[in-house]
Amino acid sequence: MRIEKCWFCSSSIYPGHGIQFVRNDAKIFRFCRSKCHKNFKMKRNPRKVKWTKAYRRLHGKDMTQDTTFEFERKRNRPEKYDRNQMQDTLKAIPVISKIRSARDQKHIVKRLKPNKARTQERERNELLQNIDMVKAPGVMAKDPSLTLPKIKISSQSQSEQNRAMEE
Repeated sequence: MRIEKCWFCSSSIYPGHGIQFVRNDAKIFRFCRSKCHKNFKMKRNPRKVKWTKAYRRLHGKDMTQDTTFEFERKRNRPEKYDRNQMQDTLKAIPVISKIRSARDQKHIVKRLKPNKARTQERERNELLQNIDMVKAPGVMAKDPSLTLPKIKISSQSQSEQNRAMEE
């Protein structure tokens, strides 16, 4: 028994299922269901139909080289291991993990960079709009009228308390 692939959507067709279409030039097209057969008869391109595997692969939605597909090919045969290669691999694992973490950090910094520039731009615009409220220290020293009046809160509050007690 053989599992075929659908010509249109690339899904598997199990024995006893699906539709087979033979063209005049003896080319055989197998379809998993009538939906695929009808789309083929309507001369639709599977790369432009969103639910097909061809579309997903073309537009980067699916992983083109998935490791799970390799499990189908593996058989129960004993594998030969090279001790030196195994030691090198075990030594490389911590180095690789360090590299991955550094790359993750760089990725996060790259993602946040545009946001930092945007916030700086906003702050710069706000400063430009309200520049008249900011006075330079040199100007404040030259013209004493620009300084805020100094209020002695402690003496005023004491005098108010004294008046309240007197009354």
